[in-house]
Amino acid sequence: MSIPQSGGGPIEHHDQLAQYLADGCKPKADWRIGTEHEKFGFCRDTLQPIPYEGARSVKAVLEGLRDRFNWSPVMEGGNIIGLEKDGANVSLEPGGQLELSGAPLETIHQTCDEVNEHLRQVREVADIIGVDFIGLGAAPIWKHEDMPLMPKGRYKLMDAYMQKVGTMGRTMMRRTCTVQVNLDFASEADMVQKMRVAIALQPVATALFANSPFIDGAPNGHKSWRSRVWRDLDPDRTGTVPFVFDDGFGFEAWVQYALDVPMYFVYRDGTYHNALGQSFRDFLKGVLPALPGEKPTLSDWADHLTTLFPEARVKKFIEMRGADGGPWRRLCALPAFWVGLTYNQGALDAAWDLCRGFDAETRDEMRVQASVRGLDAVAGKYKMIDLAREVLAISEAGLAARAMPGAGGLVPDETHFLNALRDSVETGQVPADELLEKYSGEWAGDLSRIYAEYSY
Repeated sequence: MSIPQSGGGPIEHHDQLAQYLADGCKPKADWRIGTEHEKFGFCRDTLQPIPYEGARSVKAVLEGLRDRFNWSPVMEGGNIIGLEKDGANVSLEPGGQLELSGAPLETIHQTCDEVNEHLRQVREVADIIGVDFIGLGAAPIWKHEDMPLMPKGRYKLMDAYMQKVGTMGRTMMRRTCTVQVNLDFASEADMVQKMRVAIALQPVATALFANSPFIDGAPNGHKSWRSRVWRDLDPDRTGTVPFVFDDGFGFEAWVQYALDVPMYFVYRDGTYHNALGQSFRDFLKGVLPALPGEKPTLSDWADHLTTLFPEARVKKFIEMRGADGGPWRRLCALPAFWVGLTYNQGALDAAWDLCRGFDAETRDEMRVQASVRGLDAVAGKYKMIDLAREVLAISEAGLAARAMPGAGGLVPDETHFLNALRDSVETGQVPADELLEKYSGEWAGDLSRIYAEYSY
């Protein structure tokens, strides 16, 4: 989750809210790729999650990265809660999950190099203190009480609020991980088309990357339990945002949606002020109960936008949010999948032609079935395996048309980053299927074996 935003002046008129989003528009030559991925840390001998403090802890990992690799610390209340370096940052999820928010990069080759270097650095520090990390969509064995809340004011407020608005918020905070990609748009119209494709086809990503079939030490009946968690979290700020498909959708429509989402907090001078359930509309009027008489800045608006959690969301870029965390190959495959679909106009048009006929009921059913059945999902007349095959072909064509070379020109484009997804479409098997087969086969129900076999 995001660190506090900065750099925005006072909001003096309503048009600034939409203009903040529109300021993200960039010419195609300036489009970049920002990849984020989360992972669970655990003690190598006990297989228990690492706490915030101690010899084997989140804090020790952050301090090790700071001291050995020259990352700059991000502090809150005297605690190190993140790192910054060269446009990237390392941050903490509520249950201690470690997240890399990568720098904006031009190619998937560069993204993959960044992921490799990050995991190398983390492994070097982790080896010293006896810690490992694993990429899964949900913690397979640990329970809520096993995972202490990280010392961030934002999380303390959210933790208390989550139980009032849904049943799965605390599970999401502590026991799930994702891989995401942030992508640019050229104009309002380009944003609209990309958002419609993103929402309609997000279930395909959920199915292809499904990697959370266990919870509380046993199978949970879903290929992506992480996706299931998001369906019972907070209806005000999650879901498939059907208004994206309405005529006239654009930046202002997103502003109106965001203004209707209750606030979490206002960040001032290092302190998170409790604004839970309060209205940003009231904040604009200067009558916010949390800070009476005070009006928001653009930084406050940027902070508020980070508290919206639909399947894809608009900030100054579009964030794809439907995939489970996973093994190394899929950390590079996720950005490749979406870049192929959206960074070439021919591919984007083909993707929209493929999904423009989905109605809201189909989109919602596809989301549910992807969570439960992965590539075996069926929603109405659509079979997920067939849809995934078509979408993957479009993505591959888009990457080929981009023709971004790597390895000093020896690799002509970025299409090979889709290999893991091609394997899934050819076999019908996603990571969750492999895990379930091992659980019922060679592991003989001993889920603890997942840590040794699947850690980074």
